[in-house]
Amino acid sequence: MRIAIGLIAAALAVAAGPERANDGYGDLVLVPAGPFRMGDNFGDGEPRERPVHTVTLDAFYIGRTEVTNAQWRKFRDDPGYDDPKFWPGGRPAPKDQVSYWTQANNHGGGTPGSDDYPVMGINWDSATAYCNWASAKTGKRYRLPTEAEWEKAARGTDQRRYPWGNKIDKSQANFVGTQRYDTVRPAGFFDGSQRGDLKTKSNASPYGALDMAGNLMEWCQDWYSREYYSASPGKNPKGPEEGAYRVVRGGSFFLDAFDLRTYARSAAWPSFLAHRMIGFRVARQP
Repeated sequence: MRIAIGLIAAALAVAAGPERANDGYGDLVLVPAGPFRMGDNFGDGEPRERPVHTVTLDAFYIGRTEVTNAQWRKFRDDPGYDDPKFWPGGRPAPKDQVSYWTQANNHGGGTPGSDDYPVMGINWDSATAYCNWASAKTGKRYRLPTEAEWEKAARGTDQRRYPWGNKIDKSQANFVGTQRYDTVRPAGFFDGSQRGDLKTKSNASPYGALDMAGNLMEWCQDWYSREYYSASPGKNPKGPEEGAYRVVRGGSFFLDAFDLRTYARSAAWPSFLAHRMIGFRVARQP
C-alpha cells in the first residue's frame, strides 16, 4: 500500500509540472540530481564541444528566466550595491558604466516599460555581485550556474539540440533576423501561456526554464578552457582553476540559430562592461 501511495504521489508531482521556488527575486525551477551526457552528440559543433562525456550533478535551482531589469533595479537602487564585500576584488562597478540602461531602443531598465526585459550589458563581476547580494538578502546561496549545470538545465538528459527539441524556428527563440532591430525580447516572450496564446510553441527546457536559447547569452561561473571536456571530472565539474575568460552560454539576438544549440560554448572577458548581447540567470542551492 505504501508503495502504491508513493507512486501516485510521484505521478501527481509530474502532472503538476516543474518544481518551483521564489524568494522574492524571481521564479526558480528545480533541476534534479543525476547524470546526463554533456557535449556535441550531433557532430555538428566545434572541437571545444567534445568529447561527449557523462556528468553527474547534485540538485540545484536555476532562474526560470534571465534576470530582468526590474530585478536588477532592486540591486542597483539598494545601498548594498556599493558594498565591496559583494564584488569580486572588492571593486563595485559604476552604475552609469552600462550605457544600455538608458537606451530605449534596447529596452534599458532606466526607460519606461522595460521592467520585464532582461538586463543587458552586465559583466561577470556584476552578475556575481548580484548573486552575493541576493544571498545576503535571502539567507540562501545564490550564484551563477556552472557550465555543466547550465547545459543540463537547458537540455535535460536526452541530449536534445535545443531546449524544446531538435528543430528551431522564429516562433521559439530570439535570434538574428527575427525582428527589424536586433535586440532583446521580454523575458518569457516565447512561452505562449505568458501571452494567453496557447497555440504558440513553448521554448521551455525540460525543467521549465525559458529563453535558454537566444535573447541574451548568459554568464556561467566557470573559467573557460577549450580542452576542458577532456579533463573534466565526472561529478559536479566547476571548470578550470584559472583562466582569462569566463564561459557564456545560450546564444543571443545577434547570433544565428546554429549558435543557440544547448551544447554550444563561448567565452568572454569577465570585467568588460560592453557586452550588449550578454546577461545572466541565477542558480541557487536547494
